Amino acid sequence: MKIMQVMAGGKFGGAEAFFVRLACGLHKSGLDQKVIIRENEARAQSLRVGGIEPIELKFGGLMDWQTPRELKLEIKKFSPDIVLTWMNRATAACPTGDFSHVGRLGGYYDLKYYQSCDHLIGNTQDIVRYLINESWPEERAHYLPNFVWSERMQAIAREEHYTPETAPLVLAMGRLHENKAFDVLLQALSRVPNAYLWIAGDGPLKEELKKIAEVLGVKPRVRFLGWRDDMPKLMAACDLFVCPSRYEPLGNVVVEAWAHNCPVIAADSLGPGTLIQHLESGVLVPVDDAETLAKAMRMVLEDKILANQISRRGFEVFESHFTEERVINRYIDFFNRIVV
Repeated sequence: MKIMQVMAGGKFGGAEAFFVRLACGLHKSGLDQKVIIRENEARAQSLRVGGIEPIELKFGGLMDWQTPRELKLEIKKFSPDIVLTWMNRATAACPTGDFSHVGRLGGYYDLKYYQSCDHLIGNTQDIVRYLINESWPEERAHYLPNFVWSERMQAIAREEHYTPETAPLVLAMGRLHENKAFDVLLQALSRVPNAYLWIAGDGPLKEELKKIAEVLGVKPRVRFLGWRDDMPKLMAACDLFVCPSRYEPLGNVVVEAWAHNCPVIAADSLGPGTLIQHLESGVLVPVDDAETLAKAMRMVLEDKILANQISRRGFEVFESHFTEERVINRYIDFFNRIVV
């Protein structure tokens, strides 16, 4: 069985990070695989470290006539049984051919880009329900979850980011975008005295969030770390992980925190609200509610029994559903079922 994966994603993002993990995991399983990506040296290098030599194409805008031709040529040369395209741009660029075309969705995307697909993958059960509600055939809509790597690393030294060793440390990760609601997290931090906050990520709201931190008087306790590739070190250093997102179809960061035994608080948006059992595997708070988020943060930071309980249960959920071995096996089983 031969599989081609095609990703034309952005510079950073959760889907892009999982694409690399999945490609490397399938490679380790021995699957015959060809990987095509949008030009991105960092992503290409990550794939090479995993044993994969990717093909890089431009994947430009509407006037890019070259990429579809080059993609068609690569498909003809490799002759895959399955072509798995990620998100809108790669899916729209994929030609028809003698293969099963699978589109992978990480959100509630417009299905006009996916009409040529034979099968669709949603990485949450709710996305699969969305596909069916949008009249996609149920027998061709499939749930396949993400996985995260659980490698443990020594905690990064807090002094690297001018953070006291004895201070409660809160970690958040993600693109600095309105959907991620880091403004709400900053408001909550203003109600949690002495706690420090590390935000790992970058994006269009960086300067605005810095101004909000200054106005709230919490800027001395906030560190904007930028995009990081040492997530396990950050997880090992923190006391609490918070996902305040207004909109989060999956909540992959929740699974990452579980994998590293971090207690989790999340806004009850689509993904985290489905993943977390309140007060069992984490703590859920209403979306856009800084006051309740602050109360939850103080509760978990002060109640070590609760923190240990929810981090332990979160790790159990991770081991049951979201390990690399389990998810890679599910993908391979799926490929075997649909191969032409």
